[in-house]
Amino acid sequence: MAAMTTHLDVVSAEQSLFSGRVEHIQVTGSEGELGIHPGHAPLLTTLQPGMVRLVKQHGEEAHIYINGGVLEIQPGTVTVLADVAVRGEELDEQSALEAKRRAEEHIANPGTDFDYAEAAHELAQAIAQLRVIRSMRK
Repeated sequence: MAAMTTHLDVVSAEQSLFSGRVEHIQVTGSEGELGIHPGHAPLLTTLQPGMVRLVKQHGEEAHIYINGGVLEIQPGTVTVLADVAVRGEELDEQSALEAKRRAEEHIANPGTDFDYAEAAHELAQAIAQLRVIRSMRK
């Protein structure tokens, strides 16, 4: 018996990263991790920096990094509208490690024009990129 699927679109301001049938989607919403299967109740929520993990129609997994955005679930269709989205295999681990180090340094040694919210957001983005990279290695 074939697995049930739903249509998923993952788009950023610059491009469409994925459009097709999926069996399962996992994302980080504003209230925590969301697992989405076909038949999920309609939902509209904001997304945190993190990973979109999807299982395609025939079981193949894909990972996409997003730095935030909106998730919309409608009957038969799921849409991820991301500010920035990058396929997991296109992420640069050294750049993410350097961004994490810089953000941690800013938080540890705040200057006069320090913006904690911005530094925390930069740290969250770097950690999310590293999570995607590490998840793909498993």
